[in-house]
Amino acid sequence: MPKFLSDMIKQYIDKFYFIDQNEQVFMTNKQRLKRDLDYYADKANVKHIRVHDLRHSHASYLIELGMQPNLVQERLGHEKIETTLQTYSHLYPNKQNQLADYLDQIIQIKDQEAIDSPPTSPLLIEQAR
Repeated sequence: MPKFLSDMIKQYIDKFYFIDQNEQVFMTNKQRLKRDLDYYADKANVKHIRVHDLRHSHASYLIELGMQPNLVQERLGHEKIETTLQTYSHLYPNKQNQLADYLDQIIQIKDQEAIDSPPTSPLLIEQAR
């Protein structure tokens, strides 16, 4: 869980001094979440989505950010990487153009100074130093 989210939850819990450490913090369920999603979709005049669609949106966003498939797999709790790749493989062709551009940048390196500061990669999480 990201630190900012952990901090937000802690601040929320601190407001309620009576919450037991073993007690459920957020009193919600799938039906209430669906009702709230429908309410706010109507209010914003946008298409209604299912709760499960939020999961797909999250995975798609991670892929677009360049996260490696095994990290998305772990985040979603897929037992096998194949499940993740089969479900989201349609999003990876977009990365082929970025990969080709990155390889072009590498080939165009002409002097030692350029090698010391390699081009940025849209696909890699950590840059080589």
